[in-house]
Amino acid sequence: MTVGAGISLSDGRLTVVGNCVLHDVHENVVITPTSGPGDAMINGAFIGVKSDHKGSRRVFPIGKLQYVHLHSFLNALLFFFSSLLMESAYICSVETRLELLGDFGHKRVLDLIGKELRFMYVFRHNFWWMTQWMGTSGKYIPFETQFLVVEVCDGTHLEDGDKDEAQHNSAVYAVFLPIFEAAGSDPYDVITNSVKTVEKHLQTFSHREKKKMPDSLNWFGWCTWDAFYTNVSAEGLKQGLESLEKGGTPPKFVIINDGWQTVGMDPTGIEYRSDCTANCANRLIHIKGNHKFQKNGKGHRVDDQAMGLGNVISEMKDRYALKYVYVWHAITGYWGGVKPGTTEMEHYEPKLVYPVSSPGVRSNDYSDVLQSITINGVGFVKPEKAFEFYNDLHSYLASAGIDGVKVDVQSILETLGAAHGGRVKLTRKYHQALEASISSNFHDDAIIACMSHNTDTLYSAKSTAVMRASDDFFPRDQASHTIHIVLVAYNTVFIGEFMQPDWDILHPMAEYHGAALAVGGCAIYDSGKPGQHDFNLLKKLVLPDSSVLRAKYPGRPTRDCLFSDPVRDGKSLLKIWNLNDFTGVIGVFNCQGAGWCEVTKKMVNHDEQPGTITSIIRASDVECLFQVAEDGWIGDSMLYSHLGGEVTYLPRNAFMSITLKPPEYEVFTIVPVTALSSGSKFAPIGLTKMFNSGGAIKGLKYETENRVATVIMKVRGCGPFGAYSSTKQQRITVDLEEVEFEYEGESGLVTFALKVPEEEQYLWNIVIEL
Repeated sequence: MTVGAGISLSDGRLTVVGNCVLHDVHENVVITPTSGPGDAMINGAFIGVKSDHKGSRRVFPIGKLQYVHLHSFLNALLFFFSSLLMESAYICSVETRLELLGDFGHKRVLDLIGKELRFMYVFRHNFWWMTQWMGTSGKYIPFETQFLVVEVCDGTHLEDGDKDEAQHNSAVYAVFLPIFEAAGSDPYDVITNSVKTVEKHLQTFSHREKKKMPDSLNWFGWCTWDAFYTNVSAEGLKQGLESLEKGGTPPKFVIINDGWQTVGMDPTGIEYRSDCTANCANRLIHIKGNHKFQKNGKGHRVDDQAMGLGNVISEMKDRYALKYVYVWHAITGYWGGVKPGTTEMEHYEPKLVYPVSSPGVRSNDYSDVLQSITINGVGFVKPEKAFEFYNDLHSYLASAGIDGVKVDVQSILETLGAAHGGRVKLTRKYHQALEASISSNFHDDAIIACMSHNTDTLYSAKSTAVMRASDDFFPRDQASHTIHIVLVAYNTVFIGEFMQPDWDILHPMAEYHGAALAVGGCAIYDSGKPGQHDFNLLKKLVLPDSSVLRAKYPGRPTRDCLFSDPVRDGKSLLKIWNLNDFTGVIGVFNCQGAGWCEVTKKMVNHDEQPGTITSIIRASDVECLFQVAEDGWIGDSMLYSHLGGEVTYLPRNAFMSITLKPPEYEVFTIVPVTALSSGSKFAPIGLTKMFNSGGAIKGLKYETENRVATVIMKVRGCGPFGAYSSTKQQRITVDLEEVEFEYEGESGLVTFALKVPEEEQYLWNIVIEL
């Protein structure tokens, strides 16, 4: 049988473009083509397994790898691992995924490539979250690995019949995901197109590019969690908002985290709290807010809306001009679900069930939170009643003026699939109900997914557009501060294809973390206690109208960092890239010294005195920079360093060095240089006091008449605006008014000031005559 691009299966041998890839292929293995109109990847085949076994965890040996030169077909090959006949297998448990790779895959693939490889993978180091790891030996790939990218290093040959020197030294990237593999010469394109192909096949989720991003991402926010934990109250909200307003950075977006709900513990429940967090033994006993969110904030909860949550939210929005208020809830209602046997919950027919987690989860880190929930059980709403439950909850919240929700504890669904058709079917049913309720009650698909780093969730998210990218940073745990940036960056390589990653809140290393948020393309919100905000930092992230200069894409490691270990190897810096409308941006961080420990199953400081590290910056570190360049761009670029305040002109393929101590950082704005017909060269930088300077530029065009070149820009914000110009300007106008400027002939840096605009998100019309 032959399908696709020369892919055949006969006599127990799977052959691809003339190369035997697998031998001893079992008789129950089948292949079917994937290519067709609209496919993101046109060459490939699904590999499926026929089975009459049922269940969410099965191990199917597929075959053994034949020792061949893998690079000869990697550039044309797309493998998919999928059950064609059994729903519960194609999004199976992660042990199944790994053991499918175990015989077919991870060690033999890596042994096959030999020494000329590096790989990076992300895996669930605990039940809720993923972390990254790098290596060169397949034996180190653990259970719960959900994403793996392998680099066949320089020196391999792409045998496509058109060899030149550049191709001889090209790298090829193989991507392994829970249900498929893909290969190609651009790792980011391979990942994106592979996920789109799976999207088309499964039709159970949507790629991030198809989703509507909530407008809350574009405004500065405040989350109540670290300020109050579960002790949050209406009075605490008022204190926090007043503190931020007095500091000149009022939020437009607020997340009321855990602590607003009406909850209680069973008489026989076993209380569990971890580091100021909630009591995981509690269950939801009423969908309405508790007494802390009543007008008087005292006594017991009452049903009078005029005295309850609606009154608090209305006054808060009016007084502080808030645009969006979200509240937290668990996907099962609360950590322990809802409380069976109560009048308010009996309509949803809840039952007490006890989670059963997979062996892979338990082998990595059987988290204390999961253990508590497992011991106490979950008051589980009947799946057929899930929409009704969510709709009642969300309609109440919407009537109180709430604009969206942060839905936590999502991975717990994978432990509750027994008697409900398995974990995949259950997760899909719950997410369909959740998203339908969100759509019915809120605008903008206003949901943030959290504690949801399992592929059951990713492959069930049709409209959910934002997801927390990593575990918390834990303010009192120093080991979590630098590694947090690494986690969000590498996890984003995977989950950024499904949703816009949320990089969490500012923490005690606020400037270091703030620089990462600026290049992450994510929401920016603080969680500090009232009176404990760093307003000098916030003004590098937030404009006076409380909007933020958000980059266009999920921030990801630069290509030369994908396989380097920025926390353990003692020699690598982490570089994160992103794009704006007309510029690129790179954040560079020394993150060495702390990371996940496979022995203690915790984030630990493994090097108390990490060293100073030197690396290089290239314009090509920003993927697709050409997309924001003018036609005819030859590759020359200008770099502006945020902390250094220096302009560096980089000819095509040139680079500059950067040296950082731990935990230092720098942010570079990278701009394609435009050569004008007048002979001048120009590159706009943006607002030089902001981390993401170039995010302020929303319009840019060039005109030349009578050898006078004119640059016309539309710009947001206020403060010093900078640009590179090879020649001194004749004049600069802002909204037709001529302004003073300074020009440094040696560096080419021109600067002038923009006033604070009177209108929200106002665009200045700037004209520079050269």
